Amino acid sequence: QVQLVESGGGLVQPGGSLRLSCAASGNIFNINTMGWYRQAPGNKRELVATITSGGSTNYADSVKGRFTISRDNAKNTVYLQMNSLKPEDTAVYYCNLHFIVTDYWGQGTQVAVSS
Repeated sequence: QVQLVESGGGLVQPGGSLRLSCAASGNIFNINTMGWYRQAPGNKRELVATITSGGSTNYADSVKGRFTISRDNAKNTVYLQMNSLKPEDTAVYYCNLHFIVTDYWGQGTQVAVSS
């Protein structure tokens, strides 16, 4: 099994920054895709950004130019640097690890953007 533990959420003012981290442990294979999804109240869970073990990235249009995803394969950790945060970025952010046909999820971390 795979365990994902997120950290770094919190309350920030509009225009501020936060950095999320997600550490994976367990039966992890080197070739996988890790990413971040988010879910706001009343909305479906949506993709924020993903990164493959080779470093290829994909971003939602709404966060391009503001968020940066990165990973440290030696530490099995993925990061999400969020800059220029907006109130509409408020959501629970979930870490995801995708391997072949299986998805693993973290417990989620709350990000609130408010003045």
